[in-house]
Amino acid sequence: MLIVYGIANCDTVKKARKWLDAKGVEYSFHDYKKLGCDAKLAAELLANIPLERLINTRGTTWRKLPDSEKDRLDETSALALIQRETSVIKRPILRAGQAWVVGYDEAAFSALVN
Repeated sequence: MLIVYGIANCDTVKKARKWLDAKGVEYSFHDYKKLGCDAKLAAELLANIPLERLINTRGTTWRKLPDSEKDRLDETSALALIQRETSVIKRPILRAGQAWVVGYDEAAFSALVN
């Protein structure tokens, strides 16, 4: 089963879900704002997605973090950060089994669902 991780009101997540719906792809949606990102999910994300790809350094949540926290970000501190500030996780993330796609990428989506 395909899982889409993100935030319901995020435009990029909406676009990804619309693409999946148009292709008739069944998926479940994990909304970080409603369901959070627990320690198990955070660890899975970090184990499967490189840190520099996982963290959205362009968003306001990242920009609002103290420089001291941003400067010393590593996998251990990122584990706590993404549980506390789910908006710092790049969106959307699609997962099908052991395959992961980060961000909006129709070619990667097609490869994932076919």
